[in-house]
Amino acid sequence: MTTSVLGRPAEIPLDPASAVLDRVPNPHPDIDYLIRFTVPEFTALCPITGQPDFAHLVIDYVADQWMIESKSLKLFMFSYRNHGAFHEATTVEIGKRLVEALAPRWLRIGGYWYPRGGIPIDVFWQTGTAPATLWLPEQGVPGYRGRG
Repeated sequence: MTTSVLGRPAEIPLDPASAVLDRVPNPHPDIDYLIRFTVPEFTALCPITGQPDFAHLVIDYVADQWMIESKSLKLFMFSYRNHGAFHEATTVEIGKRLVEALAPRWLRIGGYWYPRGGIPIDVFWQTGTAPATLWLPEQGVPGYRGRG
C-alpha cells in the first residue's frame, strides 16, 4: 500500500482537481458495513460573489475493495476553501470523485448548506439503492431552523 500523504507533511491542494484521494484496502470486503465521514465545517466559495459558503457534509458509503484514507479526504475537503462552485455542483462532485477513487458498493452524500440570500440549500446524491442488509442510520443533521 502506497499513499501520497499518510505519514508525511502535505500541502493543501490549490483546487479540488489537483487533490489526490488515497485509498487503503478494506479489511472486511466480505461484508456490507457503513463507513461515515462527517465534515461539519466545510467551506467553499460562491462562484459569483466569491463570498464563503458553509456546509455540513455527511458521506456514507459501503466499501468494496477500497476505503478512503482520511488524511487525503481532509486535504481534498480543504481544497474547496478557495474554489468557486454552486452548492449542487460541489456536493455531487465530491460524491463522484469518491466513487471514482473507491468504486464502493454504495455511496451517498448529504450537503446541508447554510443559508445564502436567506435560503438554505440541501443537496443529496447517491449511487443507487443501499444494500438490503445494511443498517443505515439517518444522517442526523436537522433542517435549518434559524434562531427558532
